[in-house]
Amino acid sequence: MGIIAGRGQFPALVAREARRAGLRVAICGFHGHTDPSLAEACDAFSLIHLGQFGRLSEFFHGQGASRLCFAGAIDKPRALDLRPDLRAARVLFRLRGKGDDALLRAVIEELESDGFKVMQAAELVPGLRAPEGVLTRRQPGDEEWDDIRFGWPVARTMGRLDIGQCIVVKRGIVMAVEGPEGTDAALRRGGELGGAGCVAIKLVKPGQDERIDLPALGTGTIGVLAEYGYSCLALQAHKTLFFDRDESLALAERHGIAIVALPEDFMAAEAARP
Repeated sequence: MGIIAGRGQFPALVAREARRAGLRVAICGFHGHTDPSLAEACDAFSLIHLGQFGRLSEFFHGQGASRLCFAGAIDKPRALDLRPDLRAARVLFRLRGKGDDALLRAVIEELESDGFKVMQAAELVPGLRAPEGVLTRRQPGDEEWDDIRFGWPVARTMGRLDIGQCIVVKRGIVMAVEGPEGTDAALRRGGELGGAGCVAIKLVKPGQDERIDLPALGTGTIGVLAEYGYSCLALQAHKTLFFDRDESLALAERHGIAIVALPEDFMAAEAARP
């Protein structure tokens, strides 16, 4: 089993579960993004620069890996500092002007053309997926539900345009849209502009290849919500990875933040209500 690793705890969790299943695990990460201590969680480890596609493929072939998965985030602004080999340069040239999703799909296609099967990392750790429902004791209030209903289709549109997964809303006004800087930075911008009582909405992009870049959150994101006085977070059930869930929910409870996970067809169900 091969893991293409970014930052965060996800690669180690996936490696642990794969080894529990009796699989030999090889991890390839990226300088400046991946924690080198991951070497202790696997049977073979390598660090390369972003864009060195040939070395990535050679490493996994050399380890006998037939299945690969992506786990962990790559900081987008730093991803602009690529060192592409010839193969990666051809892909980047072909996709110039395209968004993240097109690039990620192209990477998967290149890997599959090399004979690898690319799978969802979350298949190995299914318990990370956020279940449907209100996850905190505190329920969203009427104004928060209004902002969720307003912001949900906006967030889906931003995702469809391959802009980002998260937006910030307050009383029917969009305060921030996630860009290349990532979710937490967007939450800070929205919180600074909107003040206390903002609602955050984080969804998977419509049509997104779910083998890579699923929405994710944990104590860090909840800490940002608490710091800026957010009152509610709405996320997509079953398609959001929720790390350190118990600790995160306890932190949300202490700061009065309601967290609700809604199905993909939430707005259709709302429209059908009498």
